[in-house]
Amino acid sequence: MAQWTSAVGAAQLARLLNSQQERPAGPGSRRPPAYRALADGIRLLVLEGRVPVAARLPAERELALSLSVSRTTVAAAYEALRGEGFLESRRGAGSWTAVPAGNPVPARGLEPLPPEALGSMIDLGCASLPAPEPWLTRAVQGALEELPPYAHTHGDYPAGLPALRAMIAERYTARGIPTMPEQIMVTTGAMGAIDAICHLFAGRGERIAVESPSYANILQLMREAGARLVPVAMAEGLAGWDMDRWRQVLREAAPRLAYVVADFHNPTGALADEDQRRRLVDAARAAGTVLVADETMSELWLEEELGDGRMPRRVCAFDPAGSTVITVGSASKAFWAGMRIGWVRAAPDIVRSLVAARAYADLGTPVLEQLAVNWLFSTGGWEQAVALRRAQARENRDALVAALRHVLPDWEFSVPQGGLTLWVRAGGLSGSRIAEAGERTGVRVPSGPRFGVDGAFEGYLRLPFTVGGAVAEEAAVRLAAAARLVETGGTGAAAESPRTFVA
Repeated sequence: MAQWTSAVGAAQLARLLNSQQERPAGPGSRRPPAYRALADGIRLLVLEGRVPVAARLPAERELALSLSVSRTTVAAAYEALRGEGFLESRRGAGSWTAVPAGNPVPARGLEPLPPEALGSMIDLGCASLPAPEPWLTRAVQGALEELPPYAHTHGDYPAGLPALRAMIAERYTARGIPTMPEQIMVTTGAMGAIDAICHLFAGRGERIAVESPSYANILQLMREAGARLVPVAMAEGLAGWDMDRWRQVLREAAPRLAYVVADFHNPTGALADEDQRRRLVDAARAAGTVLVADETMSELWLEEELGDGRMPRRVCAFDPAGSTVITVGSASKAFWAGMRIGWVRAAPDIVRSLVAARAYADLGTPVLEQLAVNWLFSTGGWEQAVALRRAQARENRDALVAALRHVLPDWEFSVPQGGLTLWVRAGGLSGSRIAEAGERTGVRVPSGPRFGVDGAFEGYLRLPFTVGGAVAEEAAVRLAAAARLVETGGTGAAAESPRTFVA
């Protein structure tokens, strides 16, 4: 059986290679042979994730014609890549991209440092902000006032509290997406929602199409469920979703599920426009694929021109029959990560199946937290709390961007209009090595390969908007110290002992 899960055509690969800018040669240096330059170009595309791991490359003759080089040059480049572990081949099956054995491959999701471990270490590992007080306290107090009637019951509500289900349905309806409470299931965070969906639709060995890069914890959840992940490369910068590529993957790989974050994508921050959303839903429907739309970042727009109903319509708005799109929402990013309340919006029969399967999982979501979120929704507290969250995230984003541009001007990124994350190309250095060195310089940061499939995005880091002011400046200084350690192979001057910050 072939080991590739997608394919890249000769013309497409030629365009990607031609888009790479050659670095100017230094004095006295010599240009590498043509085969070496080609091999390095393909290797860079794999490490950046622009060509997915396990993507079948074009035949030597086809690529040679597209690049206007000799077949011998392509054959030598492929042989060099095989020797370095970036290409695997099998007679009759062709050649497909890989990463070398022993390279860091994401094995676990992102985990924040425990609060008691914070101090001298600046933690950029988790894209979550502190609770927006006083709204957390008010919500819990409101929940306690509403608790007594529920305390006289068994407390198990597998589909969620009826009042909260009705409130979530009403919020979708108010956005022009008619929704009944029977279409809503309340879950223990978005992770709980997606875990339930994967177990219902994608058994062990099933294919799931995912953006490349994508949210690290979801990728790990799917791996542990036994899914076969099919990466679909994101376009450069904030351009987001390549619909031709998505249509090709959905048609050829026929995945059972596809997972997307169309609203301020984690980690890149890209925002899908309405045409991309419509075409993505159409492609999934045509392929018979269930499209899971993760909306956890949807209310975290940071620019005024996106507010007051001017955001693109939700992905489920383009699936009026409800046969293709399952929507996942959450209070964890927009409000507080400690508020483990999520929800699923789907067709009633899907919700019934999810609820029935829940008897063998977590039975239900904590009542007190559901009452707290319902209090926020019903009193207007949610809107005020999220407005506070936006202001904090915007201030942190601007401080982090300014610090990086001042301290690390060679690092490249596009500034997103919302969300909580900045996707940074680390000046040609290894993101994994910077993350390792950061543990010594006092900054904890996740490397790019955590957000890819099988070790792609080695040259990237994800930096969340979780610190601001002097702490953001210090984080950039410590990242620069980590980068210097990587550049010198760890033999440079030792970094100063990191100072203690209480953010």
